Amino acid sequence: MTNSITVLPEDALNRELVSLLAPRDWRNPQAAGRYKLVVLGGGTAGLVSAAGAAGLGAKVALIERHLLGGDCLVTGCVPSKSLLAAARAAHDARHAERFGVRLPGPVAVDFAAVMQRMRAQRTAIAPHDSARRFTELGVDVYLGAACFTGRDTLEVGGQTLRFTRAIIATGARAALPPIPGLAETGCLTNESVFTLTELPRRLAVLGGGPIGCELAQAFARFGSEVTLIEQGPTVLGREDPDAAALVQAALAADGVRLIFGARLAAVQNGPTGKRLELVRNGTTESLESDEILVGVGRAPNIENLGLQAAGVEHDAHGLVVTDRLATANPRIFAAGDVCSRYKFTHAADAMARIALQNALFFGRKRVSELVLPWCTYTDPELAHTGLTAALAAERGLATESFTVELSGVDRARLEGETAGFVRVLAQRGSGRILGGTIVARHAGELISELTLAITSGATLATLGSTIHPYPTVAEALKRTGDLYQRTRLTPSVQGWMRRWFRWRR
Repeated sequence: MTNSITVLPEDALNRELVSLLAPRDWRNPQAAGRYKLVVLGGGTAGLVSAAGAAGLGAKVALIERHLLGGDCLVTGCVPSKSLLAAARAAHDARHAERFGVRLPGPVAVDFAAVMQRMRAQRTAIAPHDSARRFTELGVDVYLGAACFTGRDTLEVGGQTLRFTRAIIATGARAALPPIPGLAETGCLTNESVFTLTELPRRLAVLGGGPIGCELAQAFARFGSEVTLIEQGPTVLGREDPDAAALVQAALAADGVRLIFGARLAAVQNGPTGKRLELVRNGTTESLESDEILVGVGRAPNIENLGLQAAGVEHDAHGLVVTDRLATANPRIFAAGDVCSRYKFTHAADAMARIALQNALFFGRKRVSELVLPWCTYTDPELAHTGLTAALAAERGLATESFTVELSGVDRARLEGETAGFVRVLAQRGSGRILGGTIVARHAGELISELTLAITSGATLATLGSTIHPYPTVAEALKRTGDLYQRTRLTPSVQGWMRRWFRWRR
């Protein structure tokens, strides 16, 4: 087999990346017999499914039409977090003087070097997702487009594969909103932005969700004049309003111009850049930018899969699945972005494990049972897990929340990172932890403690009695437990305690 897949810019690093994830001289196996499991899609959900089944001894085929590793490795988590790390380094260097550290001159960002480092890091991680590694794990790796030809058959590379079970994990892609002139004038998405080698002088970012906020802040720290355009009244509209407000303040402090309540009506090329026509409060205003980054919109990869022949239903949001991730065809399951509203790598991983167990072992695992954390990797980060107060109320649960501001946490003060908080939602009376939100520089590292607490049914009393090393920002979690314990010291209990101490004199 030969392919013409390239990753831009086509340098030595990206050529090595392609050689690992879609080798040009790759020869597909010769299909023989029936596969116990066929997996469509080589992103996170597909790789986890294939590796898990092969590790259990099943005969497995993995099919990928583009690059193994999927969004996470090639155009998502890995490259974006490399950029965010570089942006954070630039920010810290510029603000080093607050710690008494003085640099000999102004901080300069070599954007080409930043992007080269990103490509090097991505290529260094790629062997873990490579075609050769999965072959060594016992997986038959097929590179090419697959199409179902029946309820238990599909075709790839001119061969027909028969299967007992299949998992569709073809993921999703960036989708452009239907704005006149946007496609014609050209724009960046969260996928194509990583092909840049020159820093845009002016960058307009559409969407104040996680992708828009992360990249807007990063490019502002690199030196771009960034304007973020959001139709709603604030960034991160689905998050705790107090938490979103802190992220919004951080974006503004980094120089991001924020425009709210605005709709992009049209785009056209002008003599000095791309001209954006915005509609806000019934009036039209113009904005010029060198590049436009679209941070909204995802479309499931379901085209040309032969879903009708397979008896698999779908809608505009992706594949239609049950809570156990089964499609309308009981032989076929799905996992990851192609069927989930939670488009996170760790969600795809968790769903793949559920699909695999239910497909191969008649399992009864449900997606609704997952306690799913997520994190927006701005600076500070915003992480959430479990229920919100609104969702808890819908389930008839009486709740109370406990908040510890980082300004009162010694380690946060010493680090100069006091803009943030830990907020834990608990069931009223029992103290059972139901959810939590953290805003802190490393909130994504801290949120797992709350996720574990929810999964294990722990209470705030348990959290408060757990010893945390001092000084750490994680102490804020323990302090929420202390706050809960104080609420149990009611006037009645205090009265009994006073009588006890008098009697003990």
